[in-house]
Amino acid sequence: MSNKRGDFVVPPPKPGEYKIRFGVKGVGTGWQELCTEAPSNTADAWFAMRTEPAPAVQTARHHKLKFDLATVVFDGKRRDQWQIEVTSGGRVWYVVDEDRKIVWILHAASRHPKKTE
Repeated sequence: MSNKRGDFVVPPPKPGEYKIRFGVKGVGTGWQELCTEAPSNTADAWFAMRTEPAPAVQTARHHKLKFDLATVVFDGKRRDQWQIEVTSGGRVWYVVDEDRKIVWILHAASRHPKKTE
């Protein structure tokens, strides 16, 4: 964990909440772009991942990805990949480790991902 001057201090999860971690190198840059461009929506996405990352009732803005992007192998296990549409183009993709109660962010960007085109 980085603890350089100016780094954000992230609160620990409350009982029953999920930890949120970056799952791949470089995704923090995209997350920071979202925080800068759409702070309120990004905070809402963070809260959704913290409290209900795999909602039973999916919406157009928070759902499992489909087709080739529906699952990924992460940490040695095949997992469902989820998406939160933060802005019209901005997305967060992540997987959920239910055993350890961790959400791993695999993609975050303020522009629409090219993989879905």
